[in-house]
Amino acid sequence: MSPLAIVIISLSMSVDAFAAALAKGAALHRPQFSEALRTGAIFGTVEAITPVIGWAAGLAAASFVDEIDHWIALLFLGGIGAKMIYESFCRDAEIEKPKRHSLMTLIVTAIGTSIDAMAVGVTLAFLEASIVVVALAIGCATFTMTTTGVMVGRYAGAKLGKWAELIGGIALILLGVRIFVQHMWGI
Repeated sequence: MSPLAIVIISLSMSVDAFAAALAKGAALHRPQFSEALRTGAIFGTVEAITPVIGWAAGLAAASFVDEIDHWIALLFLGGIGAKMIYESFCRDAEIEKPKRHSLMTLIVTAIGTSIDAMAVGVTLAFLEASIVVVALAIGCATFTMTTTGVMVGRYAGAKLGKWAELIGGIALILLGVRIFVQHMWGI
């Protein structure tokens, strides 16, 4: 897997967490940088673990789907991207604001935003990608984007989250199409 593909996957997988972090930053009264770092660490860790879980599940099934892996990549990445685009248009303008950010609330939110990373992990098993490199890249990108998101959310509120999710969805669809085209026509 090319470095560009890893960067695209990492940033795309981090977009949901960024959107959630914008909302969390907007929900807090002047969040401190330490709260942003805490949120980023939790989200980054969860987001790095979930593709590994998906990858392990994908390895178990890889021998059965070797001939159709490019279709699976296209469907998974396209589906996840389409879901992100759809959600960017359907999300309520008024996001429910938590009273406080407990550890459990952050973990549950992080899991909710990382389900798509698990599906990408399944796809990575079919592509025989280096899961350690990709998972670490996703975790680092998520940490950075979530930490930044909390601090930006302090100033800009939750409205930027829709645009970030839209762009991430489009990037995933384009990556799925690229993988499909490379496999089918060797381009």
